[in-house]
Amino acid sequence: MSSLVSRTTNWLRGHFPTREQLEKNRFIRPFAHRVLRSDLWRFNRRSVPRGIALGLFVGIMVPFAHSAVAALTAMFVRANVPIAIAATWTSNPATWVVIFPAAYKIGQALLRFDHATGVAPITETMSHTGSDHLLERLTGAGIETAFGLFVIATILSAVGYLATSFGWRWWIGRKRQARLAEARLREPAG
Repeated sequence: MSSLVSRTTNWLRGHFPTREQLEKNRFIRPFAHRVLRSDLWRFNRRSVPRGIALGLFVGIMVPFAHSAVAALTAMFVRANVPIAIAATWTSNPATWVVIFPAAYKIGQALLRFDHATGVAPITETMSHTGSDHLLERLTGAGIETAFGLFVIATILSAVGYLATSFGWRWWIGRKRQARLAEARLREPAG
């Protein structure tokens, strides 16, 4: 397991932009003093799940420059910037082949069901608040696809947050058990 972690860490170091590279990025340069704060680059049990959730959400909802959007948004939710950027990479041209048709089907089904109820709470709320236009502009897609993308992004980010939180606790628990077992072995028999 530790070799998998070290291989993953080495791969991320080779493929992930450094703080210096982000500082030179033209989109981030005006905000570099805030985005590059050291607390946003620490790996801890709170910032990593937030980074995963943020990156998954932004990666699905924002069709372009999602790494920059995730880095800038991370400072508001105190998420880990490198993890947020890495999580946006889940949406790429290969995954869009699956995500866009699924989003259209989900949005179409939910909005059709909404209209069938007669009350139409989703449609009325979106048109009343203007969120339908916001979703369309943000994603660059029609309302069915945009709403489906929102649903997918929300579910994926929640699942990512929970999985990362539980995974983090499991990993720390295993490390603690190993340390305790090692300490017991070192204790003098008495």
